[in-house]
Amino acid sequence: MRFKKVYVEITNRCNFNCSYCCSSVREKRFVSPEDFSAILFSIKPYTDYIYLHVLGEPLLHPQLDILLAEASKQDFYVNLTTNGSLLQRRRELLLRSAIRQFNLSLHDAEENLPESQWLSYLEEVSRFAKDKSSDSYFSLRLWNRVGDDVSRFNQLCLSFLSDFWRVDMSDAFSSRNKKLADHVYFQNSARFSWPGEKRLQVHRRSCYAVRDHVAILVDGTVVPCCLDANGAMPLGNLFEQPFSDIIVSERAQRILEGFRRHEVVEPICADCGFFAGL
Repeated sequence: MRFKKVYVEITNRCNFNCSYCCSSVREKRFVSPEDFSAILFSIKPYTDYIYLHVLGEPLLHPQLDILLAEASKQDFYVNLTTNGSLLQRRRELLLRSAIRQFNLSLHDAEENLPESQWLSYLEEVSRFAKDKSSDSYFSLRLWNRVGDDVSRFNQLCLSFLSDFWRVDMSDAFSSRNKKLADHVYFQNSARFSWPGEKRLQVHRRSCYAVRDHVAILVDGTVVPCCLDANGAMPLGNLFEQPFSDIIVSERAQRILEGFRRHEVVEPICADCGFFAGL
């Protein structure tokens, strides 16, 4: 079995407090370099791509330089999801590090930064993307609120991006992706609901969980996907059993086979608004 990617949570701490984020009950912590190295060694036979993402802000990790060096040493392609607020603080490290892609959640700034800082935030994000895009991809993400609902922050983002990248953004919400420059893209999507947020009951659906990805929480718990941010569907723990055993466990196979039949076998999956687009 090979995975397209594996989500690796290096911390579940965050410097932002977003209303749409999952309310986690897990202990806040950072992964140690030793545990991170062990995680990568365990999953290397199964993927070449890691995404530093589940919950938390990865740029907060005090030993991020060691983690990125270890990922490079073990020949992983690194994708990093961030709110972008610490790019300037980590600029020199990130510029010299091998990172395949940065996923920047622009909408995080609307709730967490005062309006007086919005422009400087967008300037820092765009300047960094421009300076790093020769060897990394960038996805600048924004919640898609169309029509009369477009917020002032969204309007500011589109206006700024249009001026900075010299691209017409009048049609930015008409498709999911828009190219701003080589390796730099604007991506928009509707806000999704976390499992339990809308109390859905969708029992017929498919999903890529366990088929093309799994997620590893900061304590080593393996879960089917990055939406299981509270570890409601633990498949096993990397520090207690081999990854090879975890991904063929009875629960993992039941989830996988269920989705192949378009059947939901776990309650949390029936209650997830990501795939349903609700």
